[in-house]
Order: sequence, then structure tokens, then C-alpha cells
Amino acid sequence: MYLARCLFKMSSHNPLMRLEQRAAEADQIIEYLKRQVQLLKEKAAIQASVREEKKLMVENAKLKNDIEELKKQLLEKEQKRGVCEVAMPSGDASVECVSQPTPPKLSGTAASASPDAAAAAVQSPKDEIKKKKAEKKGGEKAEKKQAGPSQDEAKVDVSRLDLRVGRIISAEKHPDADSLYVEQVDVGEPSPRTVVSGLVKHIPLDQMQNRMAILMCNLKPAKMRGVVSQAMVMCASSPDKVEILDPPGGAVPGDRITFQGYPGEPDKELNPKKKVWEQVQPDLRTDDQCIATYKGVAFEVTGKGVCKAQTMSNSGIK
Repeated sequence: MYLARCLFKMSSHNPLMRLEQRAAEADQIIEYLKRQVQLLKEKAAIQASVREEKKLMVENAKLKNDIEELKKQLLEKEQKRGVCEVAMPSGDASVECVSQPTPPKLSGTAASASPDAAAAAVQSPKDEIKKKKAEKKGGEKAEKKQAGPSQDEAKVDVSRLDLRVGRIISAEKHPDADSLYVEQVDVGEPSPRTVVSGLVKHIPLDQMQNRMAILMCNLKPAKMRGVVSQAMVMCASSPDKVEILDPPGGAVPGDRITFQGYPGEPDKELNPKKKVWEQVQPDLRTDDQCIATYKGVAFEVTGKGVCKAQTMSNSGIK
């Protein structure tokens, strides 16, 4: 009876033991898998490190080749310039110098009496380069000088005057000068120019209103009794009489006055120091038909006709 009871107990605990055994086996399997995962991670990290190392080795090799090539080029350039090549301490300690051109021999007493002259006979590469640069610079200056004179130094003739047809819109007496008119003149620009003229004694005020004229437009602006004048009205002139030059019929403000045989372009602004106007003015005259001329060539508006004074022939123009 006792033996049967023990057998019953052993048979009742057997499933529990099996479960415990299986749980232990599962723990072992999990631990094994964890170790395998860790090994795989380490292996992947090692492989990545190896790849990076190989990549760095390739880049280092390329950089080394580039450095060697640059050193080679530098040595070649230094040798061409006559620089001595000195061996590094790790190699041969001897010094090798690139051969220099043999200096010319001086004969007789000249060699012994003038050592400085002998030294000067041999120019270093740097001296030669400086000499070539100086020669090149001198040549460029000579070329610029030969290229042609500037506008200030160009030939002085009437083509340098900016003469245009203008319309005197209005005129009034200068507030501070009895002999001066102040005019507003259309010369083909967006806004009229202010012009001061000493015409009070010669032209009645009513004849100054809304009339056509010839204007010189590139004189340097000048203040006349407090008013800045931006052009000059061209007139036939004598000691006792003055007449404003008339443009040809059909001319409009802004039309340029031209001269056959004088095709140059006018200066933007006449330089007072160059005295261009003073040199040209003596050759400006009306002829025996009252036509305004420069050295006998008529003031002309292309395709429209010539400019004239009303009655004054063989008179100066200013």
C-alpha cells in the first residue's frame, strides 16, 4: 500500500519536471541566439571598418602620387631658373647645382681692372625678367602714344564745336544786368537750356521771343551775374551791329550744323585751357551773300540748306 502511494506521487509530478526542463532549454536557445546576433553585429562593424580603411588607403595613395608629381614639376621649374638642388639628409649629402651659362671672358687689363663690369656682364634670370618687363612696358607706352592723340590734342577745327539749331522759347532782361537777356532755348533736348546773351543793345526784346537761332552747345557752363549760361547764341557781329544767324527753312531744334570737309565729332565739352573756341572763331565769317562760313565752307543743315545773317555780309561771327 505504501509503495503504491509513492508511485502515484511520482507519476503526478512528472509533467511539472518536463515543463521546467523545456523552460531551461528555451533559455539556453535564447542566450545562444543573442550571442549570434552580437557576433553578426561585430562582424558587420569590422567589415565596414575594413571597407573604410581600404578607401582611405586608395585616397592616400592618390594624394601621394599627386604630391610626387607636384614636387617633380617644382624641381624642373627651379632647375630652369638656375636654383641649386640640395639632397635631403636621408639621402646623399652632396649638393648638385644646375649649370649656369659661362660668363664672357674679358681680355687684357679690362678683366683685372674692372671686376664689377665682369659681374655686370652676367645677368641673373631675375634681372633678365625685369629687363623684359621694362621693355614691354616701354613698348606699350610707345604704342599708346602712337595710337592717336586724345580729343583735347586732336586737330583744332570747326567740327569740334557742337553747333545746333535752336528755338528761343522766351527771353527777358537779366534782373542784375541791363545789357543781358536771359533766354530759355529748345535745342532738341528733354528740357530747355538757360542762355545768357549780351544782346539788349542790338536786338529788341520782342524780336527775341519764339525765334529760331544757331546755338553753340558745348561751351563750359559759365555764371553771368548770378545766372548760369548753358550755351551761346551765334551772331554775325561788327563793332556797331549784331544779327542773330538764321537756320534754313524746315530746320528743327536739335538739327546739327555740319561743314563739308570737316567730318569730325564735336567735343562733349570744350576744355577752356585748350582754347579751341578762341582758335576757331577768327575763321568764322559771313561771305558776300551773308552765308555763315568757316574758312569759306558754309554752315549747313544736311538736306535743308545753309545758315545766313539777315543783312550782314563779310562780318565776323561770334
